Amino acid sequence: MSELDDLLKTIPIGDIASKLGVDEATADAAVAQAVPTLLAGLQAHADTDGPAPDNLTAAADAGDGAGVVKGLFGDQTDEVAHAAAGQAPAAVNSDLMKKLLPMLAPLVIAFVTQKLMSGKGGDQQAATPGGALGQILGSALGGGGNAAGGLGGILGGMLGGGQQQAGGALGSILGGLLGGKK
Repeated sequence: MSELDDLLKTIPIGDIASKLGVDEATADAAVAQAVPTLLAGLQAHADTDGPAPDNLTAAADAGDGAGVVKGLFGDQTDEVAHAAAGQAPAAVNSDLMKKLLPMLAPLVIAFVTQKLMSGKGGDQQAATPGGALGQILGSALGGGGNAAGGLGGILGGMLGGGQQQAGGALGSILGGLLGGKK
C-alpha cells in the first residue's frame, strides 16, 4: 500500500461530504485530487525557498487550513484549485476545490509531520523534509492510482501542456510555477 493510500484512508469522507453539501462519491473524487495537489505544494516548498515547514505546521496545528493553502500556493491558489477541479468528475468544480483544500491541509500536514517524525525506521533520507516528502509524493505518483494520474494532469494543465509529468520533474515544475517561472 502506498503512502497516498495510507493518507487517503485517514480522511473522513462522510464528514467532508457533509461540510461541503455534496454526496460521498463527489467528496471522494474531490479528495482524490486535492490530497496529491497539497502534497505537490509541500514538495515544491521543500525544493524551493517557500515557507519553512514549521510555519506550515504551526498554521495546521492552529486549524488554519486557509493559511496553509495560502502558504503553499500563494497567489496561484485559484489557479491550483481550478486545475485540480479540471481533472475530477464534473460535480467537482473549482469553488468546491477552494473549500476543500483548506479542510484537508491540516490533515495532510499532520500526516507528513508524523512521517517526518517517525523517520521511516531511521532512514536518513526519509528523516529530512525533502526526503520524506519526496517519498510520499513519489509513492503517490508511482502507485498508478487515479490520483497519481490526475496529479500529472493537473500540473500539465497548469502549464498549458495538458500532458502528465514524470515524478522526477514534478517538484521543479510546480516549484517553478509557484515561483513565477515557466
